[in-house]
Amino acid sequence: MSTKPIVIDATNLVLGRMLSYAAKKAIEGQDVIILNASKAVISGRKRSIIRRAKVKLRTRTLASQDTAPPHPRKPENYVRRVLRGMLPFKKPSGKKAYRRVRVYADVPVTYADEPRHSVSGAEASKLRCHYMLIGDLSKEIGGV
Repeated sequence: MSTKPIVIDATNLVLGRMLSYAAKKAIEGQDVIILNASKAVISGRKRSIIRRAKVKLRTRTLASQDTAPPHPRKPENYVRRVLRGMLPFKKPSGKKAYRRVRVYADVPVTYADEPRHSVSGAEASKLRCHYMLIGDLSKEIGGV
């Protein structure tokens, strides 16, 4: 196990394929840093992706708003939430793996010079269907 984290550039990578790779590395004990999360893509028609996201936003509670489900709208929070679904989060090992992953919408100054790793097989250019950027989805559902 190396101490150097894996830095993944999410530009034009399919979200699910990239995050399954990141989740596997995090479970193995590797630190994972995901850059340019707003430039990752979701496959499918734009209209259906937005409709599905807006249906999730309607989930609410009539009780205390502290117990209401959180609805991630920023690209980095949306990507972290998708990643959490790929980990065994209710187990201690899953929570530790979740803490090993950092997600950034852009490239912070500390990782500007780091060599970036791309996930093979996750390129959006191989898709033969419609797709949408996470940043565009975030704007549609009220993110920054």
